[in-house]
Amino acid sequence: MQRRRTSRRTAQVTAAAMAGLLLSACDVGGASDPDGAPVEPAAVRIDCASKGKLPGSGSTAQQNAMKYWIEQYQRVCKGVEIKYNPLGSGAGVAQFLRGATNFGGTDGALDPTEVESSKGVCPGGRAIDLPMVGGPIAIGYNLPGVDSLTLDAVTLAKIFDARITSWDHPDIQRLNPDVKLPSLAVRAVHRSDGSGTTQNLNAYLAGAAGGEWPHPVEKSWQGKGGESASGSTGVASQVQSQEGSIGYFELSFAATLKISTVKIDTGAARPVGPSPETASAGMAEARIAGKGKDLTLEFDYRTSEEGAYPIVLVTYEIVCDTGNQVDTLPVLKSFLTYTASEEGQEILPSIHYAPLPESVADQVRQVIRTLS
Repeated sequence: MQRRRTSRRTAQVTAAAMAGLLLSACDVGGASDPDGAPVEPAAVRIDCASKGKLPGSGSTAQQNAMKYWIEQYQRVCKGVEIKYNPLGSGAGVAQFLRGATNFGGTDGALDPTEVESSKGVCPGGRAIDLPMVGGPIAIGYNLPGVDSLTLDAVTLAKIFDARITSWDHPDIQRLNPDVKLPSLAVRAVHRSDGSGTTQNLNAYLAGAAGGEWPHPVEKSWQGKGGESASGSTGVASQVQSQEGSIGYFELSFAATLKISTVKIDTGAARPVGPSPETASAGMAEARIAGKGKDLTLEFDYRTSEEGAYPIVLVTYEIVCDTGNQVDTLPVLKSFLTYTASEEGQEILPSIHYAPLPESVADQVRQVIRTLS
């Protein structure tokens, strides 16, 4: 498919993959998804590390997936303790770069300065980004009596830049001709912390809304006005509790808190809502642009492909390609081998995430094998 290069953002991805010795099949069950519903037990194939502790921190986008993965892994691998602290992408990168964790989670790949800094904690190597989980960035809203809402990139840019301040604004009404919109003030909520989720939304608005979003694509919020909250949990909670509010967070948070989500008018025949399936279709519109162990996904934010949701993020695990700590390397490779495996990926749609395209996942598994 022909892609528009003018509307893409480059998000560095680094591949990494299977630490494959013989895998032992073990039955695992009893987990629950973020809504509290039981997840069907599955046979999970894990080559367990014999012992060790593995600390990580970062992206809140993946926290529900990480919680599930850790629970499943530790049920099989009894001698291992894995902890993941969802502090946000910015904090996850910072903690990894100062050697406080063995892996970090980020929704925006490391920049050249961060890669250079990582050489201090990766003796003989550097940090790389391993794509591990995808998903839509849902735009959640709280409007009494409005069960369905469609917006486009330009309207979203104006809302989040404090240029549309009332829900009955003509631009919103034009996109929702059959909806009775309340005369209620818009309360746009954004992240207060450095966040890859914010960076991905900034990238979408810059790519799809053109000059209506003149702000740089950064992890810090760039729009004018609005209210702020810490983490995806904070933004989602604020939207849930305040009428007239609108915010952005991963789909799992919207599902957990029963928050209505916006459908995006991309120019396709029908507006597209966020789901694991539409996010996967959006990820399929990206192309790999990286070299070597770095896989770069370049997104087409102006895609009008039918059923492709355009606001998609990929969360990466940050690790050293060489120079990982000797005592934690077996656990690191074992755990990431599981998360990137077919078993680790196939559960993701049931907890509101999108699995990696198999072509990317396969390269991830190959690189994990080479970590040292």
